[in-house]
Amino acid sequence: MGIEPRRIKLLLILAIAAIFHCTSVRCIHTEEEFTEELLLKPLPDRKVLAHFHFTNSLPPTKVHGRHHRLFPKAIYQLVQKFSIREMELSFTQGRWDYERWGGFDPLSSANAKPPGVELWALFDVPIDQIDATWRNLTHALSGLFCASINFLESSATYASPHWSFRPSLVNDDHKINDAEHIINYDKTKGPSSRLRYGSLPREAVCTENLTPWLKLLPCRDKAGLAALMDRPSIYRGFYHSQRLYVLSSEFNSEKTEKQHEGIMLQQTLTLVLQPSNVQTTGNINKQALQPSWSISSLFGRELIGQCLLAKSSSVFLELERTLVEKLESARKDNTNTSLVVGTNYPSFHLNTVPDRVLKETTVSESMSGMPDGSIMFEFLVDKYNESHPLNVGLTWKAPVVWLSLLAPFRANRFLMGSGNARGSIVISLKADKSHKKIWVDDGVYALPGVAGCHISLLVFQVVPWYVRLYFHTFQVFIDGQPRPIWDVVKKMQISPAEDRKSPGVMEIELEIPCNTSSAALIVNFDKGFLRIDEYPPDANQGFDLPSAHISFPGFQANRYYLKEESFTSPLLLGFLSKSTVQLYTEVLLVPLATPDFSMPYNVITLTCTVLALYFGSLLNVLRRRIGEEERYLKSKVAGNSSVRTT
Repeated sequence: MGIEPRRIKLLLILAIAAIFHCTSVRCIHTEEEFTEELLLKPLPDRKVLAHFHFTNSLPPTKVHGRHHRLFPKAIYQLVQKFSIREMELSFTQGRWDYERWGGFDPLSSANAKPPGVELWALFDVPIDQIDATWRNLTHALSGLFCASINFLESSATYASPHWSFRPSLVNDDHKINDAEHIINYDKTKGPSSRLRYGSLPREAVCTENLTPWLKLLPCRDKAGLAALMDRPSIYRGFYHSQRLYVLSSEFNSEKTEKQHEGIMLQQTLTLVLQPSNVQTTGNINKQALQPSWSISSLFGRELIGQCLLAKSSSVFLELERTLVEKLESARKDNTNTSLVVGTNYPSFHLNTVPDRVLKETTVSESMSGMPDGSIMFEFLVDKYNESHPLNVGLTWKAPVVWLSLLAPFRANRFLMGSGNARGSIVISLKADKSHKKIWVDDGVYALPGVAGCHISLLVFQVVPWYVRLYFHTFQVFIDGQPRPIWDVVKKMQISPAEDRKSPGVMEIELEIPCNTSSAALIVNFDKGFLRIDEYPPDANQGFDLPSAHISFPGFQANRYYLKEESFTSPLLLGFLSKSTVQLYTEVLLVPLATPDFSMPYNVITLTCTVLALYFGSLLNVLRRRIGEEERYLKSKVAGNSSVRTT
């Protein structure tokens, strides 16, 4: 019994030491956390957007140790081995339709990716070790996700952006994009020198890539929201993109004051699906109802509960701002019906009662002129089980036509010229006239006709070395008229290609007047010649040029909601964070001069025929015995004559 007071005293000392340690080290998260969320959203072109969002947070290794219960060991080892501060990897099939599905919202800005594989990473290693670390990382990711990411190891396939891909840092308030910290980076030690970017536009995406991605989840696809990921439902969609994002503060060589605690892993899967239950009506004037849909009709199964290891599990149904405008006008015709209470509305019906209804709000009175904000219905998954599954669905009762919010400009890229010698790359920008006001800063609006109003945009594109760009031929056209380059270009960073050593990189920041209707960027190029062993098996199909990346630094896509408790959701926290509006152009298919690959076959066939005839005749001459043949013939003639006489 005399030992008990000592134990109590020891426990008190340890508790006091832990308290002092937490106050000095800011121990915000001391345990691993895993959350799962699903966002469903009807689209204007009779399709449905499904966005799976999984977040896995790990406390710092110094506090939590190296043994993990939820966080995937493979990702932790990658971060530790390659000193990764930030990394994003995406596998995408299909192209995001910015004109129909929107481009001025946080979801499309962060999750609309170019076709194929895109990878960028920010390292915290000495400058002279960046390239070697990048090569080793591509090999590790290639083996982890069963993909050809190792093709990005060559210096001719990756680049180092200066302004287009800004690292995201999380401060104490969980707000992303700490621009002050980014500006304080020195040019020789900043993110531009430590960041590497590469893409493989022709990489095919299949279940071999999805399966290892699902294995990183604590419950894999056996329970929770991931159990809805039916493979045929995913791959018959119009667009799907699986994304992996890592943010780490394990390495702090820059000694910043604002740091994210530990490692954060985000896994997202964005799908655009066509509902199978399409209902139309013939007694409405050539207008069809939007298709009614539910979780079971989209994925072939219902949701029977959450992952037991998840801290929270929610399903959100979002009605975007422009849709809410149309619904509000329908509500005014029926004053007894509220838009945010219950399940029965003038234009649609929810088959499940939501647990919460969140409505978007503005952050300043100067933005009060904006239309009604979006509405988010939240359904808590922990209330449902196998006997009482969750099957969120939306049934339309009246035709509704709306358009999604678009980016300030719509971008397209195409080729000009003919032949296999030279050509031109054109990036065409067309203004979206649906925005009556231009948001140029937080809560500040500028009319397009006001003098001095300009829209800033960044254009970044990487071109393989065999497409030799002539940067001195760069031209800018505004509303069809040529303009001097330095009247439009604010700053430019170009890197000419070296044969088989580095790609051509063009990064330009332009300032275009707000009243611009269209703009075009043109640069000429020559086509190089490849060695015969450098051609792919399907060389006659052409060569793919990666998508160009276009961002609008003055336009921030974020959303605010009235209820503060909604900010416990990582998905809604991402909507709250300021994300720069960005988009990707099409992948270009460039035909190159290819040799006649049938000629080697013809040469081999002819050579083998000649050799066969030659060696056959030679062997026949060498092996023949003339004397024995003569004796054989004489004996045969003698035998025939004796037979005749008898």
